[in-house]
Amino acid sequence: MQTDTTHYSLPTAHFYRSTPVRKAIYPGTFDPITVGHLDIIRRACTMFDEIIVAVADSQAKQPMFDLDQRIAMVKAATTPFPKLKTVGFNSLLVTLSDELESNIIIRGLRAVSDFEYELQMGYANASLKPDLETVYLMPSLKHAFVSSTVVRTILNFEGKVEHLVVPEVLSRIKRYRS
Repeated sequence: MQTDTTHYSLPTAHFYRSTPVRKAIYPGTFDPITVGHLDIIRRACTMFDEIIVAVADSQAKQPMFDLDQRIAMVKAATTPFPKLKTVGFNSLLVTLSDELESNIIIRGLRAVSDFEYELQMGYANASLKPDLETVYLMPSLKHAFVSSTVVRTILNFEGKVEHLVVPEVLSRIKRYRS
């Protein structure tokens, strides 16, 4: 019996050259940006042509740092990533994805509790925009416990966070909090 494999052939080199830019949005409050966030960004840069870090205004979360400070921290922390752009936003994520012409969202998952919340948000976003895809990335094991909440809690007790944020962010945290 002869099998027809023509339907399974790999795309030609021309296909790869004409493929549109794969642009993904990594949204969050980044209050502040941590080494865990940077771990996700580093890995996302290997998967996508452009990453847009979208810093949410998110006044409902009562951030420690204002939007401009958080954007400045993200920009300072991400200078090693040439594929990256940073924007602030105060809208639905699906609205932002339309404005930025991207249908890919990146989210980090540290624990099962993150998964439940992120799955729910992914489904909610998909209900508003069916062609919006969410890609979930796990941080490296050494960063699995790191979150902005952990950093803020330690900061509130004047603890050391040098191992949780990059030096460029630490210097801004010290400046903003003095």
